[in-house]
Amino acid sequence: MFSLTLHNLWSHKRRLISTLLAIALGTAFLTGTLVLSDTMRSTFSSLFTQANAGTDAVVQTRRIETEMATQQGVLDPSLVSRIRAVDGVARAEAVVEGYGRLVGHDGKPVGQMGPPTTGGNWVDDPGLNPYRLAEGRTPQAIDEVVVNRGAAKAGNLHVGDTTTLLTPDPVPITIVGLSTFGDADSASGSTFTAFTLEGAQRQVLHQPDKITRVAVAAQPGVSQDQLVERIQPILPPGVDAKTGAQVTADQQTSINAGFLDFFTTFLTVFAAIALLVAAFSIYNTFTILVAQRSRDAALLRALGATRGQVLTATVTEALAIGLVASALGVVGGLGIAALLRQLFAAFGSDLPASGLTLTGGTVLVSMVVGVTVTLLAAFLPARRSSRIAPIAALRDVAIDHTHAGVIRISLGVVLGVAGVGVTVAGVSGSKLAVAGLGAAATLAALVTLGPVLAGPGSRIIGWPLQATRGITGELARENARRNPRRTSATAAALMVGVTVVTLFTVFASSLTSSVDASVRRSFGGDLVVTGGPQDGGGGFSPSLARDVASRPEVAGAVGFGQGAARVDGQDRSVSVADPRQLVRVLDLGVIQGSVADLGPRALAVSETFAREKGWKIGTEVPMAFVDGTETTFTVGAIYTGSDVVGDLAMSRAAWAPHAQQDLDDAVLIALAPGVSLANGKAVVTQIAQPYAGTVVQDRQEYLDAVASNINRTLSIIYVMLALAVLIALMGIANTLALSVLERRRELGLLRAVGETRRQVRSMIRGESMIIAVFGTLGGLGLGVFFGWALVRAASSQGLGVFAVTPSQLLVVLVAGAAAGVLAAIRPAGKAARLDILQAIATD
Repeated sequence: MFSLTLHNLWSHKRRLISTLLAIALGTAFLTGTLVLSDTMRSTFSSLFTQANAGTDAVVQTRRIETEMATQQGVLDPSLVSRIRAVDGVARAEAVVEGYGRLVGHDGKPVGQMGPPTTGGNWVDDPGLNPYRLAEGRTPQAIDEVVVNRGAAKAGNLHVGDTTTLLTPDPVPITIVGLSTFGDADSASGSTFTAFTLEGAQRQVLHQPDKITRVAVAAQPGVSQDQLVERIQPILPPGVDAKTGAQVTADQQTSINAGFLDFFTTFLTVFAAIALLVAAFSIYNTFTILVAQRSRDAALLRALGATRGQVLTATVTEALAIGLVASALGVVGGLGIAALLRQLFAAFGSDLPASGLTLTGGTVLVSMVVGVTVTLLAAFLPARRSSRIAPIAALRDVAIDHTHAGVIRISLGVVLGVAGVGVTVAGVSGSKLAVAGLGAAATLAALVTLGPVLAGPGSRIIGWPLQATRGITGELARENARRNPRRTSATAAALMVGVTVVTLFTVFASSLTSSVDASVRRSFGGDLVVTGGPQDGGGGFSPSLARDVASRPEVAGAVGFGQGAARVDGQDRSVSVADPRQLVRVLDLGVIQGSVADLGPRALAVSETFAREKGWKIGTEVPMAFVDGTETTFTVGAIYTGSDVVGDLAMSRAAWAPHAQQDLDDAVLIALAPGVSLANGKAVVTQIAQPYAGTVVQDRQEYLDAVASNINRTLSIIYVMLALAVLIALMGIANTLALSVLERRRELGLLRAVGETRRQVRSMIRGESMIIAVFGTLGGLGLGVFFGWALVRAASSQGLGVFAVTPSQLLVVLVAGAAAGVLAAIRPAGKAARLDILQAIATD
C-alpha cells in the first residue's frame, strides 16, 4: 500500500501542485510572521542588553503606564553623591532623558513613526554610556550636542551645523560631534541628541535642578543584587533601585507585552486566514481526487485491502504533501518576513529589525501547523474513500454523492440561528468576544449550508450567462449547479477571504464616519494643528496653543495633551487642556457642574465612567503622580462627549507641576467672527512655523487626513489578505483543472457534436465566474453582518456609526467575478485543447 501511495503521488503530481502551493503559501505566511516577530524581539533584546551592558544598577522613580501615555518622575541630583558614598559603588552618573525631536537640514523632523526620538545628556563614563563618540568632540556649552550618526545621516546634518531640537519647545543647537550605538549608527532607528548635563536639564527637562535617573556601576566582587540591597535603604519613598539585568528584563517585557504581542497577534490572524483558505482548497482537491479514484479504491477493496489500508493510503498521501509543502513554506517564510518588513516601511512604519532570526521553535510550529491543517482537511475525503464498496469497481463512473442530507440541513440551520442569536446578544451587551463567537458560528453555518444554497444560487447567478451566451452559458450554469457540494466547497475558500476583506472595509468606513460625526458634533471650531502624519506620538509645545489664542483673529484655541496618573488606585490616562479655552472650541455635552471652572484640584469625568465608578459632583478621588505627590481631586464636571477628551480630563495648571515634559498632541482653533478661513489659516500657519513638523488644517482637511490614515492601514490589510485570496483562486483553478480531467469524455462529446474550442473556453470561464460570484456574494453578506456586529459591539469605545460604502462593495464583487475568470484561464485552455478521439475513447 505504501508503494502504491508513492506511485499515486508521482503519477498525479501535476494535479497536486496547486494544493501543495496553497499550504506552502499559508505556512510561509505563518513562518514569516514568527520570523519577523522573533527578529524584532531579538533586536530589542540586543538593544536593551547593549544599552545596559555596563550598568549594574539603575535608580529611578516608579513609572505610571497606560495605553495612551507613560510618565516617569524626576530625581534630585544630590542623590548621586549619596549613592556614590554607598559601600560597593564604583561609579554613579546622573542621567537625563526625555522627548527630543531633531530637526533636519530641510526643516522637517527626523524619524518616522516607531523608533523613539530622545534627548538627554552625554555621559562621560564609557562604562555607563552605550554611545561612542565617532566624530568631533563632546558637548561643552549648554547649546552644543552630540547626535547619533544614523539621525545625522537621515537629516543630512554634519558636525558644525546648527539646527533645532524640539523638547518640545524649539531649542537652537550646534552639532559638535557624532556618535554610534556600539558599532551601529543608531539604536534600531532611534534618534539621540546629547547635551551636557546642565544643558539637558535646562533644554530637555526644563528643570535645572532635576535628573531622570542614576546609572550605577559596582566595585569588583559586588553583585548586582548586593548593590541594589545596599542602595535601596538610602532612597526616598517612591524611588527604586533595580539591577541592570532587571531593567533590561522590564524593558523587554514592556515592549513584548505592548507593541510586539499586538504586532504578532495582528499578523498571526492573517496567517490563520491564509491557512483556513488553504484548508478549503485541500479538502476540495482531495474530495475530487477521491471521487475520481473511486474505482481504484473499490478495486483495492475487492482484492482484499481493508478500509483501514485505503484510509491510511490517502492520509499518507496527504501527510507527504503536508511535509513537503510545510518545508517549502518554512523556506519561503524568510522571504515573506522580508516582504512584510518592506510593506510596513512603504506605508511609513519602519520596523526596528536587522537580519532575520529563524529559530527551531519557529520551524517546528510551522511544520506541525502545516502538516496538521493538511491532514485535517484531507481526513474526511480519505474516510469517504475507505467506505467505497468493492462492487463499485464494476461501475464506469466516479462516485460522488452530491445531494444535501437532512443532517447537514438541520445542523446548518441550528448553527445559523444560534450564530445570529449569539452575535446579536454580543452586540446588545457590547461584548466583542461574544459577538465574535456568534460570528464564527454563523460562518460555520453558511459553510455547512453551502451545498444546499449552491444549486439555486448557481441557477440565479448563471441566468445572465444563459441569457447572453445561449447554450454555452446554460452549460456553464448547469456544470456549476449539478455538483453543489463541489461548487460550495470551492467557493468557500474565496468566501472566507472576501468576508474578511468586506469586514475591514465596513470597519474602516464606520471608523471614518464615527470620527467625522464625533468632530462635527462636538467641535465647533475651524482649524486643527497636529504633529503631522509622521509625528509618531511625540507632540509639540503647549506654548503653540497659547500663541495662537493670543491673536485677535482667534476666538479660542485649546491644546490637548495626554497625562498619566494613578486615579482611585488605578493607572489611568488623563486628557490635559485649558478649561476656559476648551469650552470655547468644543461642546462636551456637560450635564452637571462646569468644565470652564475646573480648579487645580478638580476633574471632569465622562458620564459613562462616573456611572461605572459611582461618582457624582463633589466626589473626592485620590490621585497620585510620578513625582510622588499624593492628593485628592474633586469631581467638578460630568459630560457626555467622551469621544474627543476620553473619560477623564484635568486642567493644564493642575497637570503641569507633575509633568516631566508637557506636550500637546493637537490644537483645536475657533476663529473670531468675521475672520475668513483662508486668512485665519494663514495667521495660524505663520505662528506654527517655528514648531517644525506641525500641520495646520481646516476641519475638512483634518477629517480627510484621518480618513487617509485609516485607508493607509486598510491598504496594508488588503495587501496581506491578497495572499488568502490568491490561495482561494488557486483552489478554484485546481478544482476546474481536476473537473476537466473528470469530464474528459463529456467535453470530447461536446466537441464531437460541434462545440468549438472558443465555446469550451467560454463555458469553463463561465462556470468559474459563477463559483467565484457565489463565494463573493456570500463573503459580502457575511462581511457586512460581521462589520455591523463589530461596530455596534464596540460602540462604547467611540465607534458608534455603522457605515457601508456601496461603491467599495461593488468593487469587491466585480473583482471577485474577474478573479474567477482569471482562475479559469489555464483550465479553460486545457479543456479546449483536448484531443477529441482520445477523450471519447473507452477502455
